[in-house]
Amino acid sequence: MFKKVTQTIAKQMDPKGELIPVYSILDQEHFRPLCLVRRKGKTIFRPTPGYLRTEYSLYDVLLLGEDKTSTELLIPAEDVQDSSQVTFTHHVDGRVEGKLHLPVNSANTEVSTRWSKEGSIKLEKKSIPVAKLESLKTERKINMNHSFIKQLKKKQQNLYVVHESIQASEETNYEEYNKTEGSFMAQLYAKFSTQGSRGCKHSITIPKGCTIAFRTMQLTIEDGSWCIHHFPEENIQTFVSDGIHHFREDNIQVFESDGKQCFSHGKLGALEKEVKAKYQIFSMLSVDLYATFLKSIKAVMRNRNLFQELTQKVEAVLDETDNCELKTESPDLKDLLHTLQDTPGDLLLKLAGAINYTLYALDELTEDQLLLLLESLEEDIVFQQLKLVKSILGHDIQDMEGCFSMDASLLSFSQEKEQKLTTAMLEMSGVKIQKNGSAEYKQEAFSSLAALYASLYVLDLLSKSD
Repeated sequence: MFKKVTQTIAKQMDPKGELIPVYSILDQEHFRPLCLVRRKGKTIFRPTPGYLRTEYSLYDVLLLGEDKTSTELLIPAEDVQDSSQVTFTHHVDGRVEGKLHLPVNSANTEVSTRWSKEGSIKLEKKSIPVAKLESLKTERKINMNHSFIKQLKKKQQNLYVVHESIQASEETNYEEYNKTEGSFMAQLYAKFSTQGSRGCKHSITIPKGCTIAFRTMQLTIEDGSWCIHHFPEENIQTFVSDGIHHFREDNIQVFESDGKQCFSHGKLGALEKEVKAKYQIFSMLSVDLYATFLKSIKAVMRNRNLFQELTQKVEAVLDETDNCELKTESPDLKDLLHTLQDTPGDLLLKLAGAINYTLYALDELTEDQLLLLLESLEEDIVFQQLKLVKSILGHDIQDMEGCFSMDASLLSFSQEKEQKLTTAMLEMSGVKIQKNGSAEYKQEAFSSLAALYASLYVLDLLSKSD
């Protein structure tokens, strides 16, 4: 629920996507100004990268100067700039809509959105003046012997500093009442969801000072000297060796045999290459391991707590391959984590990367879509759905709204229930399809459909017994 709130606010305040929402209320204090963060990899369906918390702020990794004074004195709390307050309000009245009132150059900008919660929140911006950071870098060097810095340099991981955050200026309580219309989805919730019922009420209290969203700037470090990049640059690396900036891809690049990036079929071509590259490692698994992996993935689709646990375990593997203890109390995850624990280093990283990619894709889908995917597995129609989604993506539907026609035979399922299930799942991704093959799609359908494609691909792959 917290993730839904922060995503909506960040999108309304900054449609360009530079404002990054905080996904977990437990992590929010690690995304305040001067906190150090690491970046997750980008994908076709998640072009704006997310960030991982660290336990450190910029102060923690700086050396003291000759005067031995605390680095914190260099940017006192009163120098952290506050902006005018922003009020986000929304209400439910049969239809759900929200309004954002944002002061811009003494004028009000009003944006409407559909939302399913009730409440309002007052926000304020906290930012570190860039001039203060520029001054700080001339007075304090990075402690290259700090254990955190040494580990980052060894792994050649990039480092970013939070320079701006959006915070709640007062405590706010949000409530959401979910009630499914129609018996079909209600039955699915009773069948697959750990909640057991679709009619339920959720609430969350966002405390005063809670970080909702943030912006970062990348750091570069060379022999203790450091600087900040005011303008985002692709592939530049934090740690500099011999005066040379090394370049590194955070996302997967796809190349044909001649070395040129493949967009022969629009973004669909790039997506297919990305998905196949990520899941190639699964072809090395035995049939028994297919079943083990599928069991755990189905479990995290039903249970958000298990989803978070597996995400944390996999990220730990990718960060500290040699020092991870993959233990769990969950019988649904135990076999998978035991398999990973016994897997050699290079193969372990590839398997963990494939699982992480799967979790990325599933996390882009709605709770209802995950239930529909579970039902699709039971009805054995995942492969047919995969072909259908691939056909839709072939129409290059990104960054616009419109209509197209497709082969109606792709909508031909053996039972009407299967067709309704599939069309409902597509509509949740922004594509509405009629029985005759005519389709309408929303502007943001591509990212959700691309995540659905990746999810269907891995479920189809792992559900095969031969």
